[in-house]
Parts: sequence; structure tokens; C-alpha cells
Amino acid sequence: MRAFRYESLPGRVVFGVGASRTALAEEVTARRVLVLATKRGLPLARELTAPLGNRVVGEFTDVREHVPVEIAEQARTHAKELDADCLLSIGGGSTVGTAKAVALELRLPIVAVPTTYAGSEMTPVWGMTENSSKRTGRSTDVLPELVVYDPALTTDLPPDITATSAMNAMAHSVEGVYAAGANPVSSLMAVDSVRALATGLPTAVADGSDLTARTELLYGAYLAGAVFAVAGSGPHHKICHVLGGAYGLPHAATHSVMLPHVAELMEGPALIPVADALGATTAAQGLRELATHVGAPTSLVGIGFDKRKLGEAAALVAERVSVSEVDIRSLLAAAL
Repeated sequence: MRAFRYESLPGRVVFGVGASRTALAEEVTARRVLVLATKRGLPLARELTAPLGNRVVGEFTDVREHVPVEIAEQARTHAKELDADCLLSIGGGSTVGTAKAVALELRLPIVAVPTTYAGSEMTPVWGMTENSSKRTGRSTDVLPELVVYDPALTTDLPPDITATSAMNAMAHSVEGVYAAGANPVSSLMAVDSVRALATGLPTAVADGSDLTARTELLYGAYLAGAVFAVAGSGPHHKICHVLGGAYGLPHAATHSVMLPHVAELMEGPALIPVADALGATTAAQGLRELATHVGAPTSLVGIGFDKRKLGEAAALVAERVSVSEVDIRSLLAAAL
């Protein structure tokens, strides 16, 4: 076996159906909690945080995808004004991303209750967008101290969001087997994650109320986030961050579209276990067939990309990825 390093990141995870109804009151000890949620998710957030009583000192609902810097600054200002000592994120990746932007500057602890399969809650990775460019970084200051996973909170996700969000999680695990920080431990987790996601996704799309399928998906997403936290990112995530930041494309949908194409580009021994977990000859084939089967996005044009900007996009991506601009252009053309 080759030599490797594995860094176990700090944090506590509580996983189980109904956990969100009990764990917050038991686990959150902060006295001045700022709740972050989307406007749509606020009723649920209020319901879950009711047991905290007057320890909830405020709410921030102006959440935006890709975390624009002006939104991050508004959230920081609000936290300062309230003298918050804890950030409680209830929602998807954009919500926890906003909490991370606050924690990065104010060093406040984060408690995360995910309602999608984004996986950001398990990583020390933050990202913000300014002037159509997305900047990312790593800091343990933004890693949530507590994550409460409750599959029951995901049963009302519509089929299209379920499919797209799960393919986003899949991207973390697939890239995790060949990223610079990949190691035998994280690769085992990655393959188990792929298997869980591929098992749960078709059923969850067909019947959103199926708690067994929802539990498989959320477990797979948890593992995927943990893999990404340790193994790091590679070409796939860099490509998606450039496209999302420069052209305002939806984050999870961009991952769904690009994943089979980048897997084809990176095909090699590391991806063989992924192909096996998908029951396919190659990882790219399995990912393409799964996305098609569950109705996940498979076209850049279909998610709002202007094909006339193909050359511009290829040049932007080539600046960030160690792949030739010609190859990047071909890859993006195939994904149009």
C-alpha cells in the first residue's frame, strides 16, 4: 500500500430520522443564536428552533446562491449588531455558505441542519462571488461544529431538486477518488457514498416520501461532504466554480451537467471502483445514465449558458485548470 496522510477534521454529527426535533435543544448551548435560512425555509427554521426560545436573537434570510460579497457583508453586520455567539444554518448549500462567510470574519461557531444534499456542511471550504468571479478557500474557522442530519427534512424536495442536489453530492465523491488529497480511507468513503446515492436516488425521485431512499441519499451526501473535506477539489470543481461565478449558472445543476464529461476526461484506475458502484463499464457511462434516468440536468444550454460564450468560457477555465484550452473547449462543447 502506498504511503498517505489522512487528516480527521473536528466536528460532531448527529444522524437520524427526527434528529432535528431533538438534537438542537440538546446540543446547542449558545445564548445568542442567529438563525440563517431562506425566506422559503424560514417557517421550518422557526419550527425547529422553537425549543431554543429567547436564545434565538435574530434571523437572516437574504440568502443568495454563490454568496455574493455584499450579502456576506450584510449577514456579518447583522451578526455584529445582535452580538450573536452562534450561527444556526437551516437549509441547503447557499445557506450554510452564507454562515461560513460570516464565520470566516467573525470566528463564530456554526451549527448546520441540512435540508438538501449539498454537503457543504462537512467541509472547511468557503466561497464568495464578486464581479462575476467566484473565490474559494479553506479554513477550519468555517467548519461547522455540529451537523444534524434528519432525512425527514428532505421528503418535500421536488424531484428535480432531489436529482440535481444528489448529483452535486455525487460530484464530491467522484472527484474525491482522484483529487490531490485522495487516500485509501477517503476513497473507501467515496465509493460507499456513490453506492448509497445511486441506490437511493431513483426511488427518491419516484416517491419523495420514501424515508428509506431519503436516508440513503442523505447518508451518501454526508459521506460525500466528508470526502471532499479531506481529499479536496480537482478539475471538476474548478470548472464548475468558474462557470457558476462568471455566468450565474445554478451551482448544483452545473455539477450535474459537467460530471460525466469530466469523469470521461479523468478516466483511469482510480475511477474503476466508482464504475463498479454504479454498475457500469466506466464511471462516465454510469453517471450519464443515472442523470438521464432521474431527469437531472445534462446540458449547459439547458441551465442557462449562452453557447456563443463557449470560447470565452474555455479561456476562463483554462486559467484555473491544468488542462489545455483546446481540450477544455472540446469538453464544454460536448456539454452544451
